[in-house]
Amino acid sequence: MNVSDRSRNASMLTGSLAKKGYMRFFHSFHGIQEETNAVRSFFIEFLIVNPAYSYDRPVLAHAPFHRKLGLQPSYVCVKAGIYPDANGEGGLELSRYYPVSALRTTPSPLVMQVGECFYSEERLSGHLAVAEDTARRKYNLTDAGEMTWNLDLQKTVSCHTGILASPLFQWLHALDSYWHGEGIKTFFRGQVTVNGCSYRIQADTSFGYADKHWGRSINDPLLRLSCSRLISEKTGQVLRHSALAVDGCCPRFFFLPLKRKLLLQLTYTGEDFNFGFSPFALSRCLLKTKSSGKRFIWHLKAQNKNAIIKLSAACSKAEVLPLRYESPEGVIHRSPVLGGASVIGRIRLYRRLPGGCMELIDTLRMEQGFCEFRKE
Repeated sequence: MNVSDRSRNASMLTGSLAKKGYMRFFHSFHGIQEETNAVRSFFIEFLIVNPAYSYDRPVLAHAPFHRKLGLQPSYVCVKAGIYPDANGEGGLELSRYYPVSALRTTPSPLVMQVGECFYSEERLSGHLAVAEDTARRKYNLTDAGEMTWNLDLQKTVSCHTGILASPLFQWLHALDSYWHGEGIKTFFRGQVTVNGCSYRIQADTSFGYADKHWGRSINDPLLRLSCSRLISEKTGQVLRHSALAVDGCCPRFFFLPLKRKLLLQLTYTGEDFNFGFSPFALSRCLLKTKSSGKRFIWHLKAQNKNAIIKLSAACSKAEVLPLRYESPEGVIHRSPVLGGASVIGRIRLYRRLPGGCMELIDTLRMEQGFCEFRKE
């Protein structure tokens, strides 16, 4: 549902999740290199892991000296970077870790400050600098480099997952990870500098995305797709108040894993089409994934009693960046998270009519979409 709910972003990890859980605030957007006018894509995230331990230093449990001591991971990580260009060059992942005690927050609406990095619903600013010596230690899960950002945000389309991220479902530990998409269409405006190269971020060409995940662990298997640059074949125009968001979840019944589930929202010129958000509604999403020599490809069909969506999307392999994470248990997954912001595709949106007929509402072209997934 396109319903803003900043209280879900403000909610912090409590109970058992405070000692075995994570919380991740993620942002992705596009900018223009000032000298060449080349379009590049960026990401910024705040990650909080096991805050209840709150050691006097950030602890990555997979690091050799922490592993010998048997410590649990606990830290705040600010991760930021730039996705590779069409030639597969220039990708950068910077990670800086802080003790949880260094994090300063205010209640709803949430504001966070750690080191030189600031987060609010309307503003992001920060600076990360990682030295070569730090990056050479593989357990730090980072490249070497420097990035500065100063951005204003306007979140205009939201994805509220309803009962699936409610306090009841969290108390029941019904999912591995919960999702709230406060800004599945977000306008970014400002400036980013990466290793001395400046980029201009303009609202109408940023095609941004912002969401939050939290829970026991990052979903496995993992899939996220989004796009806020949707072009109508009916009118030939970029749709302003429209966005797509797809997110996977891993349901559990008394801690037993069930078949994975996909959640999908398409907001089309202000009208919402939702699939999979209610455990009681008769809706379903079918997904097929494959890859060619140069692309990762997804085919998805979602249907409920009112509408059908058929989606085909692809992302160039050269333009995805492997991102490294430690789980709340201190484990590095065998496969990195692959992220990219060059997704293209097509969406066919149908309305169900009486008698089993379908009416094609529109065909939408996806450009500069975002993806995040693990290869299965």
